[in-house]
Amino acid sequence: MRLWSIHPKYLDPAGLVALWREALLAQKVLAGETKGYRHHPQLDRFRDSRGAISRYLRHVYDEATDRGYTFDRLKIAAHRTPPRLIVTRGQLEYEWEHLRAKLAARNEQVFAVIEKIRRPEAHPLFDVVRGGVAEWERP
Repeated sequence: MRLWSIHPKYLDPAGLVALWREALLAQKVLAGETKGYRHHPQLDRFRDSRGAISRYLRHVYDEATDRGYTFDRLKIAAHRTPPRLIVTRGQLEYEWEHLRAKLAARNEQVFAVIEKIRRPEAHPLFDVVRGGVAEWERP
């Protein structure tokens, strides 16, 4: 499971679809609707903020819609607007390098577009602060 901290606009089609599915799974896990993945470290940052995963999904949905995809908005649980979450610059940079490596191997066209970007934007749910790679990350 990978719930990217970087903006979904950087993902290739396969990555965006995978993110949608994994975030929907995360939503079910956090709602107690499934037993698998309950202790997955990627969920730690969403666990204490009710509605954060729904807001996260909404931004993924918006990106998909902008690209002409037809994701089902009704799969996103209703929520009140949760507070924004924090991501460290080190975590963002770690994920950026991870994505660049994936795209270099999987999608040369998208990699060519993002190759020169040095400071990627975070997913709109997150505010970026100083710091290293997150404790929940498993490099």
